[in-house]
Amino acid sequence: MNLSLYLLTVLIWGTTWIAIKLQMGEVAVAASIAYRFALASAVLFAMLWFSGRLQSMDRRGQGICLVQGLCLFCLNFLCFYTASQWIPSGLIAVIFSTATLWNAINARLFFKQRIAANVLLGAALGLAGLGLLFWPELAGHEASRESLLGIGLALCGTLFFSAGNMLSSLQQKAGLKPLTTNAWGMLYGALMLVGICLVSGTPFAFECNARYVGSLLYLAIPGSVIGFTAYLTLVGRMGPERAAYCTVLFPVVALNISVFLEGYQWTAPALLGLGLVMLGNVLVFRKPRPVLVEARA
Repeated sequence: MNLSLYLLTVLIWGTTWIAIKLQMGEVAVAASIAYRFALASAVLFAMLWFSGRLQSMDRRGQGICLVQGLCLFCLNFLCFYTASQWIPSGLIAVIFSTATLWNAINARLFFKQRIAANVLLGAALGLAGLGLLFWPELAGHEASRESLLGIGLALCGTLFFSAGNMLSSLQQKAGLKPLTTNAWGMLYGALMLVGICLVSGTPFAFECNARYVGSLLYLAIPGSVIGFTAYLTLVGRMGPERAAYCTVLFPVVALNISVFLEGYQWTAPALLGLGLVMLGNVLVFRKPRPVLVEARA
């Protein structure tokens, strides 16, 4: 079951970049993200209501959902979208993949979970592999004030993502399932995005064409309803640090799709990087050997 959820998350989130590119046009980024999560929240609430699976929450649960919505369905997306204006997508992918390390550190700080050596080593290999995969793009990018700002925003987006992972894990420990907490979190995230648009004077435009509507539906339902539910279920089952290795594999899926859609060509360094990413994946999910304790007489 965990493997199916893991592969599903990687395949869905590894293809959402196509829909995100199709979203770019007349509609402001913040408005598009608000539409996405408002629709996703409506779909989740409808599913839960008609199936009778909507869980009740107290004020504490609602408060955590509010903060989770701010971190996971609002601020992190704004940070990544804004950062993409100043730094290449490859660099954003490398920074985002550090979520594995941040989740391990945060799980240690907040839940006292031991940081497994194989997870850290696997994450390091994954980062090195992504560096090789995107090396031409990274090497050709010139450092500037805007670049540093973009890197800072991408790092902030990753930290917000990690914080959302911790909050989801906390909710699941309290018995609340990701379907319910995502429904509320996405609703709160959409409302906060609407508020940001109103305060900043961002217009609520909408493109009534197959390109925009189709990409919005893909991002809202497979990308959000299915993708976030599958991923956050893994966070509860496997731990935040192992589940976050998905972020290393997303760019690999995207590059393979780019071979057919954009003519991407694999090179020797890129293939080496792919090998490191796969090796890191094996290390992250390797079960630690049981420690035998000798009984004393």
